Formats: sequence, C-alpha cells, structure tokens
Amino acid sequence: SPIIDDEKNKQIEYLKKFMIEKEPYLDSSLTIQDLAEQVKMPVKDLSALINLYMNKHFFDFINEYRIEKAKEILKDSSQKDITILEILYQVGFNSKSSFSTSFKKYTGKTPTDFRKNPN
Repeated sequence: SPIIDDEKNKQIEYLKKFMIEKEPYLDSSLTIQDLAEQVKMPVKDLSALINLYMNKHFFDFINEYRIEKAKEILKDSSQKDITILEILYQVGFNSKSSFSTSFKKYTGKTPTDFRKNPN
C-alpha cells in the first residue's frame, strides 16, 4: 500500500474530522463529487485518499459513519420509540435492505438485535 506521508495524514485527519463535525453522510444523495466540493479537494484526490490510503470504497467509507450514527441512536434509550425505518432514513440510507446489510457487516448484528443488546 502507498506510503502515508504527513500531507496525506493531515488530509485523512481533516476528512475524518469533517465527517464527524459536519455529518455530510446524513444526506442520502451524497456523492463523492459533493464531498470533494465540501472538503475543497479535487475528486480524484479524495477518491485516492479513500481508496488507496484508507483502503475503502467511497460508499463503505460513508456507510461506516452512517452505521456509527445509527448505533448511537439505537443505544439511546430516550429514542427507543423511533423505528428502525425512521433511523435508517435519518442516518442517510435509502433502503432497509442496504441498511441491514451494512449494519450487519460492521457490527455482526442486525439493527434489531443491536438495539436489544448493544454491547
């Protein structure tokens, strides 16, 4: 894999910070072009950063943040009345099947199982 220099590390850190603070992944129609514009980086650079240096595809990268957000909501007992369907739309997914597949891939559990037993 490519050598990660200080410049790449800075870009990766900036990107992660941006994702956490600005939550662009909550927009279900987010594209790599949109994100590149938001982080003020050429698309090809952003793409290389995610693919080569983070070893992920754009959608996997985005979905990880969506799943983390969903996990927070599912763990929150004050939000136990929100349905799984409402949560998946809230965090930027468009379909229950893609949400369930991604969720299980990252957590090893279905969203329902996770809600029952988040540990």
